[in-house]
Amino acid sequence: MRAVKFKLKGRNAFFKKPEVNTYCYFTYGQIHKMALLGIFGAILGYDGYGIKKQERKAKGQPTTEEYPEFYRKLKDLKICVIPENEQGYIPKKIQQYNNSVGYASAETGGNLIVKEQWLENPEWEIYFMIDSEEAELLADFLINSKCIYIPYLGRNNHIADIEEVERVSLKEIYLEELQISSMFPKSIGSILLPDDEDEIEPFKYEEKLPSALNGYTNLYEYQTFCYTNLPVKIKEIKETVLYQDKNKILAFY
Repeated sequence: MRAVKFKLKGRNAFFKKPEVNTYCYFTYGQIHKMALLGIFGAILGYDGYGIKKQERKAKGQPTTEEYPEFYRKLKDLKICVIPENEQGYIPKKIQQYNNSVGYASAETGGNLIVKEQWLENPEWEIYFMIDSEEAELLADFLINSKCIYIPYLGRNNHIADIEEVERVSLKEIYLEELQISSMFPKSIGSILLPDDEDEIEPFKYEEKLPSALNGYTNLYEYQTFCYTNLPVKIKEIKETVLYQDKNKILAFY
């Protein structure tokens, strides 16, 4: 299987959690598939979020599935994420700044104080499979350092650095127990506890992250993802395809 891999990093990142919209805005602890597809869509010049279903309903128009252009064209792209920060943990810090443009707030003086939780110095190794025309186009843009819009990490003041882009060939792996080098959906297997004789310092990172968009509401749909240095016992070996790149075992989703 052919794929492209590259380093993705930045000074800060902010992948907003939609559940909280008062006092302080919080971020997911890792980049998720929707954020990555958004970055790829910006590189290729695709439109973002447009007319929502609520607006159609208010206008008396029929409610049908409708996705943003970037998601409609890229949702079948298979991606893999390897956190480069130690044990998958990216430090977070609350940032506070003023938005004093006048129309930003109904408060006295029109001065809105914004508090956001930012990721500090995040870094990932990203893979995506080249199995479609869209993937081929994206590979061409990345390898030749081209983009239509500037990619950023959640906010337009968090510019994304993309480095070390290269094409790779992957080998399919079918094993019952193995250590997965990337993040993976928790549903594919169970993490095995270490033996007392193991000398490694075990760690496990787990987070519920957006993995798709709902076609009627354009709201996130979620999966739980894990990242660990412990072995994983795969539930359905024949149905779970993992891939190998040199000494790394990769899970795509």
